[in-house]
Amino acid sequence: MSAPKVGFVSLGCPKALVDSERILTQLRTDGYQITPSYDNADVVVVNTCGFIDSAKAESLEAIGEALAENGRVIVTGCMGVDEGLIRDVHPSVLSVSGPQQYEQVLRAVREAAPPSLDHNPYIDLVPPQGIKLTPRHYAYLKISEGCNHSCSFCIIPSMRGKLVSRPVGDVLGEAERLVKAGVKELLVISQDTSAYGVDIRQRTGFWNGRPVKSSMLDLSAALSELGAWVRLHYVYPYPHVDNIIPLMAEGKVLPYLDIPFQHASPSVLRAMKRPAFEDRTLSRIKQWRQDCPDLTIRSTFIVGFPGETEEDFQYLLDWMTEAQLDRVGCFQYSPVEGAPANKLDGIVPDEVKQERWERFMEHQQAISTARLAAKVGREMDVLIDEIDEDGDAVGRSSADAPEIDGNVFITSEQKLEPGQMVRVRITDSSEYDLFGEQI
Repeated sequence: MSAPKVGFVSLGCPKALVDSERILTQLRTDGYQITPSYDNADVVVVNTCGFIDSAKAESLEAIGEALAENGRVIVTGCMGVDEGLIRDVHPSVLSVSGPQQYEQVLRAVREAAPPSLDHNPYIDLVPPQGIKLTPRHYAYLKISEGCNHSCSFCIIPSMRGKLVSRPVGDVLGEAERLVKAGVKELLVISQDTSAYGVDIRQRTGFWNGRPVKSSMLDLSAALSELGAWVRLHYVYPYPHVDNIIPLMAEGKVLPYLDIPFQHASPSVLRAMKRPAFEDRTLSRIKQWRQDCPDLTIRSTFIVGFPGETEEDFQYLLDWMTEAQLDRVGCFQYSPVEGAPANKLDGIVPDEVKQERWERFMEHQQAISTARLAAKVGREMDVLIDEIDEDGDAVGRSSADAPEIDGNVFITSEQKLEPGQMVRVRITDSSEYDLFGEQI
């Protein structure tokens, strides 16, 4: 009896990608084959995103496509918390479950396509690091689930629950296995990375027989011993983040902070239910850069939030000029079903949202262009991601996270390979990318 095949679609953020990797790892352990083709699959799993309306629409479309191509579809992920909506549109799905409900997904797969009786887990081995959906040389390392914040525009806590930190020994053990398998970059993710360990009062755990405190600082220091790049994502700017900067200055952790500031105007931040200490934040940014001159700061912002005035928006632009952030994403406010922000007064017209978004992006582009131009002539380590069709290498520096930041385009007399770390002299720059030659 041949092993049953499972088609798999993974949508949404890196945290959802890690959920997909865990499900796929268990399916392979149970003897299932994974196929990218709908028509060859005995059943299809769609891991959905439900954060904003456009993501929900994409998820519903993916479910519909899988039903049309295969007909046997299991739905999981963040959108799964609204089973009624999914079944209203697609009543024939076999099962619906929410995020992190791995056992329910596996049970649904086993019911739809029973595992082969010939499967021998001692022969059909799964790699120690599990099944990964990223390239071999980098991997996402999820350190916690859920979030304790109550931002008015967000429904993540209602989908993923309150903060639950993973045992520090489990996190470090996974990281160690990944590095041994060839991973060169660990991308640390969660809903709130700087809150790691708060829910368990920073309880001490053990890794390889040694005590390690469950805190972002101690975890980062331990990860730095593995010999891979360590990149911190989704860092909320608590005061204790200041303690991470020395690790970055010493080269133990990449000098890179991904901090979702969302806005700068005190009135908008209050409406968002986020800390409104933008002046204090500016002074901390200046201090961080003084302590670690190579620090890269990326962030995301929302324009057109309910109640945002032209004065608020101009305040944001002025703040951006002062902050000089390196990498920035910007979104026009979109109501999310169930979010408290939906009840706020002062809805901003769509045309005003669009106009502010365009002004914001133009403003930040000038900042980004200037900051990248200042790197011309410098030497830096670059991790190769791919070789393009012309044979040129495309990689990333410490300032660039995969898929969201820029690239370094490299000319070399040698044949380079993905996953290779090379030294590069920067010769030119653009709005978002760097160009250089291997030394």
